[in-house]
Amino acid sequence: MKKSKVKVSSSEKEFTFEFRAGRQRCVLRVPLQFPARSPVHEEVRDLHGRLMLLHRMPCFVEEDLKNALTSFIQRETLEDYEREAEEALQRLTTGEVDIDMLANTWAKAYSETTLEHARPEEPSWDEDFANVYHELIHSPASDTLLNLEHNYFLSISELISERDMELKKLQERQAAEMDSVMQELGKSLSDQDVNAVASQHFDAQQVLENKWANELKQVTAIQKQEYQEWVIKLHQDLQNPNNSTINEEIKVMPSQLTEPPDPGARLFEEQRQLEESFTIHLGAQLKTMHNLRLVRADVLDFCKHRRHGSSGVKLRRLQTALSLYSTSLCGLVLLVDNRVNSYSGIKRDFATVSKECTDFHFLLLEEQLEVVQQVVLYARAQRSSKQRDQPEVPRNGGNEDKAKNLERNPSNILPGEFYISRHSNLSDVHVVFHLCVDDNVRSGNITARDPAIMGLRNILKVCCTHDITTITVPLLLVHDMSEEMTIPWCLKRAELVFKCVKGFMMEMASWDGGISRTVQFLVPQSEHAPGRMEPSVNQKPSPAIAVHPLCPSGSGQ
Repeated sequence: MKKSKVKVSSSEKEFTFEFRAGRQRCVLRVPLQFPARSPVHEEVRDLHGRLMLLHRMPCFVEEDLKNALTSFIQRETLEDYEREAEEALQRLTTGEVDIDMLANTWAKAYSETTLEHARPEEPSWDEDFANVYHELIHSPASDTLLNLEHNYFLSISELISERDMELKKLQERQAAEMDSVMQELGKSLSDQDVNAVASQHFDAQQVLENKWANELKQVTAIQKQEYQEWVIKLHQDLQNPNNSTINEEIKVMPSQLTEPPDPGARLFEEQRQLEESFTIHLGAQLKTMHNLRLVRADVLDFCKHRRHGSSGVKLRRLQTALSLYSTSLCGLVLLVDNRVNSYSGIKRDFATVSKECTDFHFLLLEEQLEVVQQVVLYARAQRSSKQRDQPEVPRNGGNEDKAKNLERNPSNILPGEFYISRHSNLSDVHVVFHLCVDDNVRSGNITARDPAIMGLRNILKVCCTHDITTITVPLLLVHDMSEEMTIPWCLKRAELVFKCVKGFMMEMASWDGGISRTVQFLVPQSEHAPGRMEPSVNQKPSPAIAVHPLCPSGSGQ
C-alpha cells in the first residue's frame, strides 16, 4: 500500500504593524510565508529579531511588535489549518480518499502509540526461572536443591578426573615414545622424523582434549536443562496443596555434602585460614560503618567447591544460593592481562574452576567472553570515530604506545579497564571483575593515579550501583609473590591501596547514600624465602599495618 502524499499549499500574506514615533505615524509591511515551517514561538523569535535589525525599529516598540507578530502568526496559521481541514473533508465527501484505508491507518497509529492498547511484553524464561528459583531456595525445598546441585557437581568432577587420567596416560606414553625416538636420533632417524613424531603427538593430544571438551559441554547442557525443568516442575507441584507426593520429591536426593572425606582431604578442609577482621566508621558528618577483613589465601579459593566437607561447606553454598537474586551480592577482583580470553595464566585457572560445576542460571564463561569481545570491538570503533572527528592533539609516549596497541589488536583492553562475568556455580562469588593490569604493578613506584588504582575506584562504583555489598580486592595488586616483593615493598603497596580504597569508600556515601559494605583485602600465599613477608601459621597480620592507613584515628575497632 503506497502512502498518499498530501501537498500542502503555501501562501504569502502581508503583516502590517503601525506605530507612532513622536508626531510621525509609521507603518511596517512585511510579506510572510505560511504555513510556518517551525513552531510558533521559534518563528516569532527569529522574525522579531530580524525585523528589529533590518528595519532599524526603535527599541520602545520591541514588545508591541512581538505581541502583534505572535497574534498574526497564530491567527493565520489557524486559518490555514481550517482551510486544509475543509479541503480534506471535501475530498472525503467526493470519494477521492478511501474511508476504510483511512480508518485502518488511524486505528493502527492509535494502537501503536497508546500504552493501554499495546501488546504486553512476552515473559522471559530467564526471569521466570529466576523468580521460581528465588522462591524455592527460600523454602523447605532449599536442601533438596543444594543436594541436586552437589550431585551434578560430583558427576562433573568424576568426568574431569577421567579426562585428567586419560590425558596423563597419553602424555606418559608420548614421553616414552619421544625418549626412544631421541635415542635413535642421528642413527636411524633424522630431525624431520622427530618433528613428525612431535606433530603427531600434538595432534593426538588436541583430538583428545577436544573430545573431552565436547563431552563436558554436552553433559553440562543436559544437566542445566534437566535442573531447570525439575525446578519448574517442583514449583508447580508446590502450588498444589493437595499433592501428596511433594514430600517424596523433596526427599528424593540424599545429602552428600556432609559425607566424611578421606583423612588427607579433612586435614586440608579444616586447616585454619589466616584472617583478621575489623569494623570501621568512615565519613565526615554522617559516618557509615563498614566491615574489613584481611585474608591470606589464594584468589581461586573463593571460587572452588569442595567435593566433601563439613557443614561449613554446605552453609557457604547455601549462603551463595540465598543471595543469588538479592541486593547483597558478592564480588571478586581478578587481575588479568589485556586479552579477553581464557587461554593463559590466572584466566585459564579460573576457567577450569568455573567448569567444575554447571552454571544453571547464566551463560558459560566462554559465551560471556564472546559477548564482551563484541562489546569491546564496538566501543573501540565508536572511540576511533570520535577521535577522527576531533582535532589532533599532542600525545605523550605512553598514550602513543596505547594507541599503537589498539591499532594492532582492537579487541584488547587497556590497563585499568575491566569486564564483568556473572556466575552461580562458584563457592563464595556471584560477580567477577576482570581488571586489566600490566607489568607496572610489580614495580614499586606506582601512584594513586595508576590505571590499576583507578580501575579499583570504578569497580567500587559499579558495586554501589548494582547491589554488590561484599567485594574481595587483592591488597598488593598481585596474585603471587616474587623475589622483588620485599617487606618494604609490601608495606608501601599495602599503604597505597589502603589509603586509596579509604578515599573511594568515603565517596560511596555520595554514590549509594551510605550503605554498609564488606571489603576483603586478599594477601597472596607464597613460599618461604629470605626477605619476603610471610606470617607463620599461628601469627596474625599486624593490626597496625592492616588498619592504620585506612581508618581515621579512633574509628577502628
